[in-house]
Amino acid sequence: MQQHIVDQHWECFGPAEHAVWQTLYARQMQLLPSVACDALVQGLAKLPLQSDQIPHFGRLSDALQRLNGWSVVAVEGLVPDAVFFDMLAQRIFPAGNFIRGADQLDYLEEPDVFHDVFGHIAMLTHPVMADFMQLYGQAGYKAMALGRLDNLVRLYWYTVEFGLVLERGQPRIYGAGISSSYGESRFSVHSTSPHRIRFDLERVMRTDFRIDDYQPTYFVLDKLEDLLALEHIDFGPLYERLGTGPTYSPNAVQPSDTVLHHGDGSYHRSKLEAVC
Repeated sequence: MQQHIVDQHWECFGPAEHAVWQTLYARQMQLLPSVACDALVQGLAKLPLQSDQIPHFGRLSDALQRLNGWSVVAVEGLVPDAVFFDMLAQRIFPAGNFIRGADQLDYLEEPDVFHDVFGHIAMLTHPVMADFMQLYGQAGYKAMALGRLDNLVRLYWYTVEFGLVLERGQPRIYGAGISSSYGESRFSVHSTSPHRIRFDLERVMRTDFRIDDYQPTYFVLDKLEDLLALEHIDFGPLYERLGTGPTYSPNAVQPSDTVLHHGDGSYHRSKLEAVC
């Protein structure tokens, strides 16, 4: 694990890089209070963030350590799966040690410091996400041993990265992939285009996802605390079931899905026929 951790060298970030942070920070801070869950908005307020400077990971770690024992380390890029799981299991979050260019404000395939701070680290201030991320790291070992890592990755994708949660009868963002994207923050909550389906663990773990566009489907938790119910699930039999049966397209709705619809200004649940 240690060989993947690097010094942030915060002092090496230049004016152009801080300017990108400032642009991203300003527009998301204006937008997120109207579309993000309370935990995310409150989490950002708990972190030592400045509008005009890329955050210092040491200061972020100090804040997280006081809250829940997590820390932040800099890495050059994506780390191997086993290393990632090991870090999460030890309450260590690996954050990208770079920021996107000024020409990439709206889409970036590899997570940068803005994605990690505005999404992951902000949510790690909440006790539910702090515990869930550690549980996910521990679950990674079993998934790798059983050859079911693809199923576990789908769970991460549709919760930690692109999850929505109901608050006051409306879907709100908690996933980092959404909260760090100005366009998808609006699309995921306000657009009539995507499907918003009530979270079901096996359904999620059978569903492929898109990496090159906004998500055609989002899975919606009734409450964040539902994530911790996964601690009590025996994943062995679940992985056996997932070894057979269908894999779902990311834009398909199944007959058994409970879909949240825009109606009279609130959301209601109803069953739909399958569509492709």
